[in-house]
Amino acid sequence: MTLLNDVSATGRPQLSAAPLVLASASPRRLELLRQIALEPAEVLPADLDETPLKRELPRAHAERLAREKAEAVAALRPGAFILAADTVVAMGRRSLGKAADDKEARRHLLSLSGRRHRVHGGIAVIAPDGRLAARLVTTVVQFKRLSEAEIAAYLAGGEWQGKAGSYAIQGQAAAFIPAINGSYSNVVGLALAETAALLRGLGFRV
Repeated sequence: MTLLNDVSATGRPQLSAAPLVLASASPRRLELLRQIALEPAEVLPADLDETPLKRELPRAHAERLAREKAEAVAALRPGAFILAADTVVAMGRRSLGKAADDKEARRHLLSLSGRRHRVHGGIAVIAPDGRLAARLVTTVVQFKRLSEAEIAAYLAGGEWQGKAGSYAIQGQAAAFIPAINGSYSNVVGLALAETAALLRGLGFRV
């Protein structure tokens, strides 16, 4: 975990250690980072209201929340690399957030059944010197047509809880998804290739 500092008199870059802080409570994002051998020094979720703004489209919602989460945690941990992300499942111009109960989750699954939707992943990284780099990654996900029995069984298993769009592609819902176009890890919660590129671009050694 290093940051490229100013160039010394010899013309060689100076390196200094700087911790990586993950501004997310999502265990899935932590697992994904570990998949590419990145272990944050600290996990510090940002305490923000994630309600979309009036007339805010899903893409803009994901981008804004990722930036705001990163900025909120950067204020608490100066001198660190801050990584924040947000995932929004969108059916057209409508966001399908985390369902409050199984009735709302059922409505989400009925909306997704037999259709394609988009998963927008906002990523933001702030370097110790305050520079910010951000990226939006979009994956198109195809759902098969779901039967009432499939929906009922999925709801009963509880996997929908705490998931944007009320499903987890890395779990039992994988049986519902015949195809995706784009980053798989983005649908899980964090687009890894793009995250690594942002960190490298700000001087973090991945």
